[in-house]
Amino acid sequence: QVQLVESGGGLVQAGGSLRLSCVASGRTFETFITYSMGWFRQAPGKEREFVAAISWGAGSTTVYADSVKGRFTISRDNAKNTVYLQMTSLKPEDAAVYYCARRRGSTIRTARDVGTWGRGTQVTVSS
Repeated sequence: QVQLVESGGGLVQAGGSLRLSCVASGRTFETFITYSMGWFRQAPGKEREFVAAISWGAGSTTVYADSVKGRFTISRDNAKNTVYLQMTSLKPEDAAVYYCARRRGSTIRTARDVGTWGRGTQVTVSS
């Protein structure tokens, strides 16, 4: 069974940057590359929302929520079974628990697409 483990969250001032990582562990050999990977976030009292996703394989396709476009960048390193989310120009409204997600095949677009979730990492942005 594959697990997704996020790291890199923390406290940052508004305008700052963080890089989140998500490592797929377990029976990942020969399979990580076949999954679309993505990031979602959930703030207290709000629904989980899509942030970014990257296509399977070389990750030639990336998609972003309008709220993070131009500030966040998703990337993947298949040799390390890892997906990253580089976050810059952070705003207080970016504060949330960030979840890693995967889907076999087609690029993730919504939470309904997700087959496996990570446990999340907290991002706090001070104003």
